[in-house]
Amino acid sequence: MLDYPTLKVIWWLLVGVLLVGFAIMDGHDMGVGTLLPFVGRGDEERRVVINTVGPHWDGNQVWFITGGGAIFAAWPLVYATAFSGFYWAMLAVLWALFFRPVGFDYRSKIHDARWRNTWDWGLFIGGAVPPLIFGVAFGNLLQGVPFGFDDFLVSTYTGSFWQLLNPFALLAGVVSSAMITMQGGTYLAHRTEGEIQRRAARGAVGAAVLMVLAFVAAGVWLRIGDIQGFVITSALDPAAMPDPLAKTVVRSADGWWLNYSRQPLIWALPAIGIAGALLAAGLVALRRTLSAFAASSLAIVGVVGTAGAAMFPFIMPSSSMPNASLTVWDSVSSPMTLGLMLAATLVFMPLIVLYTSWAYRVMRGKVTVAHIRANEHNAY
Repeated sequence: MLDYPTLKVIWWLLVGVLLVGFAIMDGHDMGVGTLLPFVGRGDEERRVVINTVGPHWDGNQVWFITGGGAIFAAWPLVYATAFSGFYWAMLAVLWALFFRPVGFDYRSKIHDARWRNTWDWGLFIGGAVPPLIFGVAFGNLLQGVPFGFDDFLVSTYTGSFWQLLNPFALLAGVVSSAMITMQGGTYLAHRTEGEIQRRAARGAVGAAVLMVLAFVAAGVWLRIGDIQGFVITSALDPAAMPDPLAKTVVRSADGWWLNYSRQPLIWALPAIGIAGALLAAGLVALRRTLSAFAASSLAIVGVVGTAGAAMFPFIMPSSSMPNASLTVWDSVSSPMTLGLMLAATLVFMPLIVLYTSWAYRVMRGKVTVAHIRANEHNAY
């Protein structure tokens, strides 16, 4: 039987895996949606683009749903506090995501140019808005979120929606958006040919370069700018039951860099993020599309891992009440809940991966205009 501190760390890693899986799998769907109005010139070309992800997007959405469910069950205080503080931002994500199922299902049902063009931009919104908002949310986490707890551990958010849209958070949003667009561009280049493939490759290269520039700029800003990290200064018992107020936290200019000083090996994560994006750009330009997709996925691992490694053990720091900051040690569920969830994960996660791999293998190959014409009533 695993002890409580080990379960806490395992679930921090598993939530990270789910976030990375969401960014890689559902991310390439969203990236394709972001590129849709720009790489598809005309109705048939846009149907080609849509049909590269149409058979898989709802299956990939499982990563998003599972990630939200895991946070709810493993980190209930984080779930409650985040969805209170980021309420309007999360609603904006949901509203944007509404365009995806309706757009995929109804876009090609009516032979009307205005109808189809409207849904093309709806799919663009459903693909472009969520990554931007998720990036903005991560940018705010790195700065600290204005919330606190009373004696009954009821959280109160003291900020506003517009406060979330600060310059550093928007820069983090650019990193996220460019990263997802790069992922979608490499996937689209792999599944198409001809002019659509060339446009997708150009989009992927541009997004990769933008991601690297924004990622480096965000790191420099954190290092020499006015953003302070968080440090726990009191004694900590990792085996204790959750109590986020039973610690002392201070803000420090070196707060987000302490883990990198203590464990130099984790510098490999930002290096992987930068190298993976540049490698993806080079490979997709050479039409090595599958390798480019793998490199882009590796870049996502590096970028998400960079933020996670910098913040550990913090999950949701508080800028207005630092002692209330939520960490891996004090915002989790009971040992029994974490243990039962881990057992279920060890059973179902491999099944999801195997089924997804099988589905992509069965429906592999290029999507072409000829395919769309031959399957007029079956294609999206």
